[in-house]
Amino acid sequence: MERSNPKSALKTKDQLKDKNSKVTPKPPAKENTRQQEFKLHTGQRAVKRAMFNYSVATKFYLSEIHKRQVERVQKMIEDEEIRSLRKEMVPKAQLMPFFDRPFFPQRSNRPLTIPREPSFRRVNSKCWSCISENEFHYFQHAHAWNPIK
Repeated sequence: MERSNPKSALKTKDQLKDKNSKVTPKPPAKENTRQQEFKLHTGQRAVKRAMFNYSVATKFYLSEIHKRQVERVQKMIEDEEIRSLRKEMVPKAQLMPFFDRPFFPQRSNRPLTIPREPSFRRVNSKCWSCISENEFHYFQHAHAWNPIK
């Protein structure tokens, strides 16, 4: 195997400059740019906004007119109903009872109600084991379940 000379592999700066020194022509200098005139759309936007505001105002105005008209029609309907009710509500005297067919009450077929004593369940006052220091033990003892006779 042949070894290459390490010195030959290294290149000097001068050799690199020569290799990269291919002269490239410079591009021609650009002319100074001039500002183009521009137009703002504020005038157009102002016109569109004015048209929009006008359309909103007309819609609002028309809705108000429609609302008033509906209220007017509703009031006319209510007034007409009141007039018709007043015509119908003519005061009349009560009809006379039929004396030729008097009312005879009939005895009911339902059985009579049987009264009974109410059962209030309460703890026996003699039994202090049911009540201890503001603490209630509800129906802890058997005698609490017995109804009062």
